[in-house]
Amino acid sequence: MPSTVPLSKGPAVHAALESLGWHDALTASFEPLSLTHTPARVGRVDRGAVDALVATEDDDLACVRARCRPGEVPAVGDWVALSADSSGSTVDVVLPRRTAIERAVASGRSEAQVLAANVDVVLIVVPAFPEPKAGMVERMIALSWESGATPVIVLTKSDLTDEAEAIAADLADAAPGVDVVAVSAVAPGGLAALLPYVVAGRTLCLLGRSGAGKSTIANALADADLLDTGDIRRDGKGRHTTTHRELIVLPQGGVLLDTPGLRGAGLWVGDGGLQHAFADVEGLVEQCRFTDCAHESEPGCAVLLAVDRGELPERRLESWRKLQREARWIAGRTDARLRAEQRRQWKQIHQEVRRSGRIRP
Repeated sequence: MPSTVPLSKGPAVHAALESLGWHDALTASFEPLSLTHTPARVGRVDRGAVDALVATEDDDLACVRARCRPGEVPAVGDWVALSADSSGSTVDVVLPRRTAIERAVASGRSEAQVLAANVDVVLIVVPAFPEPKAGMVERMIALSWESGATPVIVLTKSDLTDEAEAIAADLADAAPGVDVVAVSAVAPGGLAALLPYVVAGRTLCLLGRSGAGKSTIANALADADLLDTGDIRRDGKGRHTTTHRELIVLPQGGVLLDTPGLRGAGLWVGDGGLQHAFADVEGLVEQCRFTDCAHESEPGCAVLLAVDRGELPERRLESWRKLQREARWIAGRTDARLRAEQRRQWKQIHQEVRRSGRIRP
């Protein structure tokens, strides 16, 4: 439960917050507010209010409940500036984000939903059984790279199949430059491969579909049964055991952000995320004879040649094409929304000018 500890003002000692990821850039952003506000990190968002971690005068960590101002709802992982009065604490300012994991909203609107903010490493949790779909993994890798964080693939439930090593190798082929670690929640020391990623001041984020084993990993790293766990259903789909995003302080140092299971992850990416996720394909594109090569039937296409030679799986090429189409569609929808917003603003300005009598209607 959130604490009622009074918030300290003035230039705060941030040693306790450094373990949560506080850094010099945040100090510079917060400095103008330091005499009137308290720095905090959002651990949970719920119905227009947040649970936020703050440093006490004794340089310990405490959790406070703070309301959000209309239109200023932060994401889990955000750093914020809190003010306090007799009625409680309020989030006044969301400090600049260093990274943000975003996806398209499920409704298909041209908007982004921030899943998590200020994440350093994304642990993409994939179960070995049933065998993972490479396309979904590639999608989450692109999502992670675009956020500014570093993706790591975590192959869970490796004890349920004799093909774990082969599956891990296939995932590595689909994820150039991304670490792939196989873990097991039941084998002694089966999660030890994750410990090198747990560092004081680093924020880890668990991303994956329901039933992949995210909550089991979170409980193991936190050394406590903080989250409910559940098995996958008979149809291979996961059961939602995590229903909200939450920041967990780890005893080894650093923090872990758990997220509800994703049954889809619409891209909200630019060229950067796809270029990282498909570095092998992008490298071949640069070798094509024509700079406007569509990689369909053009002569001198290095991409098609690599597919013919068996150097590039056709499945991966199709995945790259599909995600590029999706990214272009979202970019087009975003541009259309921005143009509509600009038209609305200009219309409002003209109406105000006319009402002022400065021009004739």
